[in-house]
Amino acid sequence: MAAIPNLAAASLTRVPLRCGLTATQVLAALRDRELPFALSGSWAGGGAIIGSDPLAVTDDGDDPFAVLDDLPRLSARDYGHPDAVGGGWFGWLGYRLDARIEQLPAGPPRPVALPEFHLAYYDNVLRLDPAGCWWFEALVSDPRRAALRARLDVLRDMLESRRTPIPPAAYVPPEPLRLTAAAAAHHLGAVRDCRTRIAAGEIFQANICLRLDTRWDGSPLDLLAHALESISPPYAAAFATPRGGVASLSPELFLRRRGARATTAPIKGTIRRDVDPATAAAARKKLQASAKDAAEHVMIVDLMRNDLGRVCTYGSVTAPPEPTAEPHPGLWHLVSRVHGELRPEVGNRDLLRATFPPGSVTGAPKVQALKVIAALEPVGREVYTGAIGFASPVSGLELNVAIRTLECGDGRLWLGAGGGIVADSDPRSELEEALSKARPIAAAIGSSVVVQRRSDAARAA
Repeated sequence: MAAIPNLAAASLTRVPLRCGLTATQVLAALRDRELPFALSGSWAGGGAIIGSDPLAVTDDGDDPFAVLDDLPRLSARDYGHPDAVGGGWFGWLGYRLDARIEQLPAGPPRPVALPEFHLAYYDNVLRLDPAGCWWFEALVSDPRRAALRARLDVLRDMLESRRTPIPPAAYVPPEPLRLTAAAAAHHLGAVRDCRTRIAAGEIFQANICLRLDTRWDGSPLDLLAHALESISPPYAAAFATPRGGVASLSPELFLRRRGARATTAPIKGTIRRDVDPATAAAARKKLQASAKDAAEHVMIVDLMRNDLGRVCTYGSVTAPPEPTAEPHPGLWHLVSRVHGELRPEVGNRDLLRATFPPGSVTGAPKVQALKVIAALEPVGREVYTGAIGFASPVSGLELNVAIRTLECGDGRLWLGAGGGIVADSDPRSELEEALSKARPIAAAIGSSVVVQRRSDAARAA
């Protein structure tokens, strides 16, 4: 890992910018710089965070959980600023990091292997606040003071003096994201197998997923920019790296830490949400009355309460008595917000090792569910069902659950989708639920979902 100059101490600087560009237009201005990224939605209270040209990038041999504690010390007035982010570590923690926490089988093959994690340290970002104002924010250390002044001048010239926005890159929508007949049949069999394991008492629930993919060789930044024209997920993010990238359109908060307060908001329980208001309202009532979805949800909330309880003060972990049905693109989801007060000695590393991977995309009991996932899924997960976000000394830790997340590398683009399997899960309903989660994401990037029929496969053979 490259050394970060004088990481021990820094001060927060915020400079307002006379910039009327949208977040996607600002991203277009930075897309060709080194390791650009963008976060959009509810991050740090709402708005957008965009950056490029980091000071340091982790190596594969680093401990990614410990890295997130390697942050500069600030003065008391800089901590907990209500709107600022300033900078910090930004990137992803892939699902396969579970093997660094528990003894687990190697799992299924990986057609395109992305890095298990990608974290880069940026000491300055562009911040669009909830009121729609742009800021240059920086964590200023003495050795970087002159460089950050020069960086501000470059960004001002790029963004403030421009009379016309930088046009986005020419966008070519991906071909349809495909699920082969064999993969669909495998998913049906995996759900049946999972139900057998539940009946035998091996587990209570496991999140079983499938993968749709297609040929594509573009930038994940363009996927995000195109998707944000039609949908506004609360935890959207995109990272472009030489080793592959991600465009996440996630609705789900995995962890938010501000000071000693930790929050997780697991999603479990899903039903299609029609554009017709009456039909959508009926679907919401059906979801709220569903015993199957309630069983899925309560098990995962209990799991997340237990995970937080490992690092929180005794009796501080709380959850609402009933979940909320929230609208998301094409879907209703059941959501609960779980809070806890971390013990004084607990850092980001300890919090993540207690809770990763997210319970809503694994199952209960978690460790055994991870083993079942490795046995039943035909393709290894990459970033999908891990976490994406940042750790900042100003605004704390914030990570999404990497669902509704497009991944790309080696000329391929893929999208994972799945759901929690419980004792009364119907295999065909579970397959349709997974596809119903994938379709709005495919549509947002100008693509579609195609499920190959057995007759098509026979003709191709």
